[in-house]
Amino acid sequence: MNARHVSAVMLRQLYLLRGSPSRALPLFAWIAIDILLWGFITRYLNAVARPGFDFVPAVLGAVLLWDFLTRVMQGVTMAFFEDVWSRNFLGVFASPLSIADYVAGLVATGVVSSLIGLVVMLVIAALVFGLSFVSYGWPIVPCLFALFLFGIALGVTGAALVLRLGPAAEWLVWPIPAVLAPFACVYYPLAALPAWMHPLSVILPPTYVFEAIRSIAAGGSPHYGAIALALALAALYILAAGALFAYIHRLCVRTGLIARYSAESVT
Repeated sequence: MNARHVSAVMLRQLYLLRGSPSRALPLFAWIAIDILLWGFITRYLNAVARPGFDFVPAVLGAVLLWDFLTRVMQGVTMAFFEDVWSRNFLGVFASPLSIADYVAGLVATGVVSSLIGLVVMLVIAALVFGLSFVSYGWPIVPCLFALFLFGIALGVTGAALVLRLGPAAEWLVWPIPAVLAPFACVYYPLAALPAWMHPLSVILPPTYVFEAIRSIAAGGSPHYGAIALALALAALYILAAGALFAYIHRLCVRTGLIARYSAESVT
């Protein structure tokens, strides 16, 4: 992996943002709206629910963490889609960039954009609703890292899907967080799910992250075993996503699909 090549992929995204400020708006606008909406919902729940339970760290904290994962994924996929929309694939893959350089550049871009979103979320949640990550203690750090890794894995997998099926498959990528959210136990414990949903839920890292967060918000001790399992699963998904993207890239090059990449689909 060449650090200069990785930075070149990131630099291209910076030039796009500089040349079109409207691209920078989604980095924080939708996040701010989401936090405000759920923040006022939690305030209302605190007003009508029994005293002694605070919905802000339990519900708004879950929303914030899930938004963070979503922005990590979209940071990777948006950087990839820029090459899709500009039909820049032949130029990218005809350059000295290796597939590892390219994917690392996408991941690094996702890191930067997600960190911007995280800062915005933290500022709004703290100033408007009094939510601070400090209240969760140090276990929030590995929890965030597990969500970050899983978000990267989802982003790379989504990019691989579009690379194989073509730009028309973009609509399959955007709903991924919404489809996974019911299984990931973002807003409720695993015990609330019917038995048929458990097999998918137990292989998702966010399930264990949110179980640990709810335990902390309720005044209990964090589930260290669950956090460790979330990290292990997220790392496994990162490796699998990277291998999938590399395999699909080789397939597209070997069969000539890259050269026939159209605005609709690849068959």
